[in-house]
Amino acid sequence: MKADLQNHIQSIQSKLWEMSDYLYHHPEIGDQEFNSMQLLVDFLKEHKFKVETGVVERSTAFKAVYNSNKEGPTIAYLAEYDALPGVGHGCGHNMIGTMGVGAGVVLSKVINEIGGRVVVLGTPAEETNGAKVPMAEQGVFDDIDVAMILHPADVSSESGESLAMDAIQFDFRGRTSHAAAAPEKGINALDGVLQLFNGINALRQHVTSDVRIHGVITEGGEAANVVPDKAVAQFYVRAKSRTYLNEVVEKVKNIARGASAMTGAEVHISNYELSYDDMRTNETLSKLFTKNILASGVEKVNKAKDSLGSIDMGNVSQVVPAIHPYIGLDSPGLIAHTKEFADTTITNNSHKILAQGALALASTGFDIIQEKATFDEIMEEFNRNK
Repeated sequence: MKADLQNHIQSIQSKLWEMSDYLYHHPEIGDQEFNSMQLLVDFLKEHKFKVETGVVERSTAFKAVYNSNKEGPTIAYLAEYDALPGVGHGCGHNMIGTMGVGAGVVLSKVINEIGGRVVVLGTPAEETNGAKVPMAEQGVFDDIDVAMILHPADVSSESGESLAMDAIQFDFRGRTSHAAAAPEKGINALDGVLQLFNGINALRQHVTSDVRIHGVITEGGEAANVVPDKAVAQFYVRAKSRTYLNEVVEKVKNIARGASAMTGAEVHISNYELSYDDMRTNETLSKLFTKNILASGVEKVNKAKDSLGSIDMGNVSQVVPAIHPYIGLDSPGLIAHTKEFADTTITNNSHKILAQGALALASTGFDIIQEKATFDEIMEEFNRNK
């Protein structure tokens, strides 16, 4: 019966290519992916999925379910479809979304025989304010056994790690005055931000090498002869584990408080985007997927690459066994978040790769449902590392 999955992917692959190309030509940024969501949802409805939109109070999030009404694991495929401003689908989310729904539809064609349940989750705004975070927090994964997502890249590689990340805003408030005639009557908010940067630069020597702290000044005054009463800086702070990240973030906040004390400018600290946890790859699940992606026609899968970025799939991996592998576009050295990357996703070769990815995801779900010993091993590893 597993061989039937190949026939099912062939029957829908032209539609998958069409949808991926449509998303490429009509990019929508995070939480504004209304047409993108509708395209994917309509396809799932055509294939008898029951669909709920507006999940976790995010207008462009959805949950689609196909239930065999027989016992068996619940397999979730996650779809992303947000684009980058000015670049479009430079991270290949047009392919991610269509591979996810394609895998869900293909697996749904056989689960009436083998049992289990298929879920496709539409997860908006991965690039900024990822919907997987509230999904993980609000119980969307409580009835799901495993979760998978497949990301295009220059070359194929196994699922690995990602950095935990907090996005922190520092809003300094002071008092305006004439910068030449009465500087002593002013409180310079920009000085607070500058001291914050200086303090963070001093901190870099005293954190582990995996930590990344990078920020910008979004507001710093409007005229050189006016003491600025407002200055704002935004930082991403990253580390290999959530536990250590929390320690580093507290040090950064203390630097801001010290900058406030030094300058007299009050500081208000907040998170301007959702926090991402570190990715914990389930190695048993990862090995199973690697076997299936090689069987789908991908010639080589590299070991997991070191990642210094952050993904909201990390939050998912904390609550359910999960993987986030990469499928290569046969373009070594191709850089993500570029127009060149986006253009590569709609070539004939990438169409072929998209179908291979969807088939590998569906085949992995099939194996989990059919092979109880493998499923038990996945769950044992997750519970051991939880």
